[in-house]
Amino acid sequence: MDLVAGDQRGDDYRALNPLGLIPLLEIDGHRISQSLAIIDYLDARFPDPPLVSSDPAERAITLAQALTIAAEIHPLQNLRVQNYLRDEMGQDPPAIGKWLHRWLGDGLAALEASAPEGGLFGGAAPNLGDICLVPQMYSARRFLVPLDNLPRLVRIDAALREHPAFAAAAPEAVKP
Repeated sequence: MDLVAGDQRGDDYRALNPLGLIPLLEIDGHRISQSLAIIDYLDARFPDPPLVSSDPAERAITLAQALTIAAEIHPLQNLRVQNYLRDEMGQDPPAIGKWLHRWLGDGLAALEASAPEGGLFGGAAPNLGDICLVPQMYSARRFLVPLDNLPRLVRIDAALREHPAFAAAAPEAVKP
């Protein structure tokens, strides 16, 4: 599937996922869309190690971090928003870049404030916040968002990119 070409907006894919967005997990006769729903399903199905704590306060903190990314950062910088800004709103690349810097920068700054002094968001093991962080840090580097004021996030991201599961899922490691 060629995402840049828009294959996910075609009739065949929309028959599976009417919004035409990625990801979509087909498993055990179910179709699950939306990253957080997929991760929640996988966490419930394969609970060791847990991605979200059973402690209510820790769980809420992790969900707030993940939702900062999933609801506040990611939707405003994804490809369909960029295409809309360009094609429907007539924005040029510098204006789109300014948009991306604003929303990625604001969201990442908020995450920096909640990031731990040491370790990952999940402590010694990755949690849901860590899983959500890595693609946004990739986007920040891709769109040249300054990272100088985000030392905790840079540290967490670097540690996660060394983790075998994260390294295997990195865009540069995935073969088309």
